[in-house]
Amino acid sequence: MGVRGEVFSTKLSTGDRTYFFNVKENVYGDMFLNIVESKGTEGGEGRFIRQSIVVYQEDLGEFIKEFQKSLDFIKQSVSE
Repeated sequence: MGVRGEVFSTKLSTGDRTYFFNVKENVYGDMFLNIVESKGTEGGEGRFIRQSIVVYQEDLGEFIKEFQKSLDFIKQSVSE
């Protein structure tokens, strides 16, 4: 197990945001996905706003299903 229970981590950096996709394991061995958005604050000064959601392993299937519905809606709206 890695730092803070991380077993896998990847990131996506865009113009002003960075997204982290962290697979972690808790002390009981349960895995979960932690998605974090990090964005610099106005005025800079090296400060960041971090927002996070956690999706547990048993909920991932339904989470992905509903997430895909949202992506499909966006794709459909853009193409109209």
